[in-house]
Amino acid sequence: MDINLWSLKSGDRCEILGYDNTLDEKYRVRLMEFGFHPGESVSCLQSLAFGAPKVYRVSNTVFSLDDEVASHVLVRITPPHE
Repeated sequence: MDINLWSLKSGDRCEILGYDNTLDEKYRVRLMEFGFHPGESVSCLQSLAFGAPKVYRVSNTVFSLDDEVASHVLVRITPPHE
C-alpha cells in the first residue's frame, strides 16, 4: 500500500513514487526543484504534534513541509539502513 509523505513519523525513510492528481502544478514543479523527484530517498527527521510542519531530508538538504503540500507526495516506506 502506498502512503503520502505527511504520514511519515520521525525516523521513517521512504522512496518518492510521484504526486497525486490534485497537487497544483506550481507546487509539483517547486518540489522537484527542491529535489523531491520520483525515485528519490527521503527521511523524516522531525514530526511534531498538533499539525506542525514536518522536517524532511532529501539528498543533503533539509526542508520543512506542511500537510497541505506533503500529503500530496506519494511514497513507499523503505527499510532503515543496517
